[in-house]
Amino acid sequence: KTQSQSGQQSQPLKSDKELISVMEHLLASLGNIKEKAGIFHRLIYGDAVVAFEIANPSNNDEISFYVGAPRKFMGIVEKQIHSFYPKASLERVKDYNIFYPGSFTAASYLKFVEKDHFPIRTYQSLESDPLNNLTNVLGKFEEKREGAAVQILVKPARGDWRAKGREVAHKMQQGRRLSDVKKDSLLREFLRGFFKIAIKKEDSQKKDILKSDKEPVQLTPEEQEVVKKIEGKANKPGFFVNIRLVASALSQERAEQVLAELENSFVQYENPGLNRFRVIREDRIRKKNIAFDFIFRNFRDDQKMILSSEELASIFHFPLPSTETPKVAWLKSRTAAPPPNISKEGIKLGFNDYRGVITVIRHSQEDRRRHFYIIGQTGTGKSTMIQEMAKQDIENGEGVCVIDPHGDLVENIVESIPKERAEDVIYFDPADMERPFGLNMLEYDQRKPEQKTFVINEMINIFDKLYDLRQTGGPMFEQYMRNAALLVMEHPESGSTLMEIPRVLADEEFRHMKLAHCANPVVKNFWEKEAEKAGGEAALANMVPYITSKLTQFISNDMMRPIIAQEKSTINFRRAMDDRRIILVNLSKGKIGEI
Repeated sequence: KTQSQSGQQSQPLKSDKELISVMEHLLASLGNIKEKAGIFHRLIYGDAVVAFEIANPSNNDEISFYVGAPRKFMGIVEKQIHSFYPKASLERVKDYNIFYPGSFTAASYLKFVEKDHFPIRTYQSLESDPLNNLTNVLGKFEEKREGAAVQILVKPARGDWRAKGREVAHKMQQGRRLSDVKKDSLLREFLRGFFKIAIKKEDSQKKDILKSDKEPVQLTPEEQEVVKKIEGKANKPGFFVNIRLVASALSQERAEQVLAELENSFVQYENPGLNRFRVIREDRIRKKNIAFDFIFRNFRDDQKMILSSEELASIFHFPLPSTETPKVAWLKSRTAAPPPNISKEGIKLGFNDYRGVITVIRHSQEDRRRHFYIIGQTGTGKSTMIQEMAKQDIENGEGVCVIDPHGDLVENIVESIPKERAEDVIYFDPADMERPFGLNMLEYDQRKPEQKTFVINEMINIFDKLYDLRQTGGPMFEQYMRNAALLVMEHPESGSTLMEIPRVLADEEFRHMKLAHCANPVVKNFWEKEAEKAGGEAALANMVPYITSKLTQFISNDMMRPIIAQEKSTINFRRAMDDRRIILVNLSKGKIGEI
């Protein structure tokens, strides 16, 4: 068991065999899918066929796992997979293609060497995940224009195949050798077509044998193991199976090489003394039939074998956490289910596709009153998302403000503004020197003098973010800056912008003129009794460069100066918000540089 970071004990890690067994249970569940049509329909068309495929398409050098089913069974198959793999992500895709135009093809299919009731080797007796051998072949293509796939067509097995396996096990328990039982099976098959009546009689005798009271003989450990394996397959759900291997490359030699490597990956399933796969390659004409059946997923009775759910899970299962093949197309992110209380109103952020159920994700007005933080790497769609949000607000008649440090976003938003809202647009571009906007940081409503303190506090906060005043400012900077701003704002008629603050500090005549109109005794006392009378390092002449150095990048910037030097701000943000205007601020660094 592993320990989580919080110290709580997490779930024990499952072994590879336990994880593969989940696929075995899934296959057993899928084996219960049956056509609801009548018996004549099943006689003509057969049972529903489910395709399990592992492929590396020619146009995409990744190994993907596909499950195909008739359209009317797709929902059932998806639900069954999710019930056994709750964290799986299923995506309905267009069919893949392993054939590159002008490429050469090699194809084969697999059959059992012995009868179907004799088992092959399964994951239970293999030391490592048998899927690794297969994915290693599919992950070592030399060019993207090569492709290959393993196709496994599955449908529920019918008939008396279990009885045959149990009969073999019973005969061995009566002392018959496995080789003799196999010979009996071959002879039985040979005579079946000629002596049906005799065979029926033999069947009745077989039933009598099975019911006989003859006590089993003592078997060797090896024979006991063989009987156990044969009975084990007979007791598992069975499936009629077609297994096809197809490879495509730019030369016939390379295609044959890839196919041979795929075929060799099935050698590991050989169960000595019992059963193994044999590869069947057709001639040039019949090879096209294999490719045709592969493309259209045709189930061929002459190619079918009977595999138990354990055998089938050994050949096909979804990749395990221990799978080390680098080109397996792992899920890069997982989709979560939408919360049950998802908002039904507000702007549309996107869609949630969870297990085939599409849910519209909206951002309500109540939620938008809180902070909304969008994070993501470059090119992941942050600006596109903001643009779509602004577009919906504009179309809904809402007010919008977008501050863009790059410029592309606001230009794209301008293009999407409908004609009926063109008069609501306020476009702020500092690089427009012919029609500069006015933005006075010291402007306030003179009917409400108490706003001066708020305005100055906000301005000092801005300088704190720019210069970190705890390190570069201190109490002296704030004291002189605050009193200089208050003195400037006491008489707006003689100038009340950032441009006047350096003059108040350095120009004695201008400062005295401002003091003559100052009605604030605290400000007046500071300048007349403290600042002008201070000496040494605290002398006003020494403090001026210390204060004005923080303002230089604003007042000496040819783009900023026309904006901050205007007494009246062009934009009344309070009114713009109340009137639901569209404010677009273009702060493209390519135009105005670093400020």
